[in-house]
Amino acid sequence: MKRKGLIQAARTQFHAALMAKVLTLGDGKVPSNADKNNNASVKIALAILDQIGIGSNAKRLAAQSAGNEFEEVCAAFLESTFLRLMHIRPGEWKIFRITQGSREGIARFEQYAHLSALADACKQLPQLKSVLGTDYIISPDVVVIRIPEPDSNINKPYAIVDDATALLTSLRCKNNTLPLIHASVSCKFTLRSDRAQNARSEALNLIRNRKGRVPHIAVMTAEPLPSRLSSLALGTGDIDCVYHFALPELKKAVEALGNDDSRELLSIMIEGKRLRDISDLPLDLAI
Repeated sequence: MKRKGLIQAARTQFHAALMAKVLTLGDGKVPSNADKNNNASVKIALAILDQIGIGSNAKRLAAQSAGNEFEEVCAAFLESTFLRLMHIRPGEWKIFRITQGSREGIARFEQYAHLSALADACKQLPQLKSVLGTDYIISPDVVVIRIPEPDSNINKPYAIVDDATALLTSLRCKNNTLPLIHASVSCKFTLRSDRAQNARSEALNLIRNRKGRVPHIAVMTAEPLPSRLSSLALGTGDIDCVYHFALPELKKAVEALGNDDSRELLSIMIEGKRLRDISDLPLDLAI
């Protein structure tokens, strides 16, 4: 028997952790990622669970608790996969989970460090807040960060940088000591209309408020309904791509449902490169 690849093994572990913590069936035998008031949502979610393994019978977690658990499992998946790709994406990388409500948000990272000064200015001059608002205060769920490189690493194969050039680039720790955001991953266990809009708002704020390169901007979700996935996946300009926790299983579940509209919508998102499986995310982040 062929041995599983690293990503496939991590995906299996991801599903197991999810079912142990947040993807439950509960007393009503309705998966916790399904909308109990939507028959198609329940059927698709159950069909996915049949393929990856039955969830626990624990009580459904409150939305906030479920979201926190989903973030932890997603962060663990990236740690076990992306951090093992250093042979194709060299550098010192870390997976960092930002606690919601954190005052610093992303201002602790190089591209957004100026937001701290902006927040302090608003405190000293409250009238600024009415002009600037608070949209610039962004707290993504999970970020992939890169630590700036010492010259000894950059010059390891041969002399590349010196004291006369490359004096402003943020990759040299001689110029910058703050970590760089390489990717922002928004983790939404399900996608109701407000959560989809929140993910778009986060993405647009990351784009508008940066100084430097735009990070990868991705969304991970366990939403079973193609129509709700499309509310976030369709369109371009903000989110790189939406990653589903079990895309092959979702495809089979939608096929079994026999709804032509859902099947066509799912096909449009996949063929249009707007929806991928979580197993694609680590390698996409290595681009």
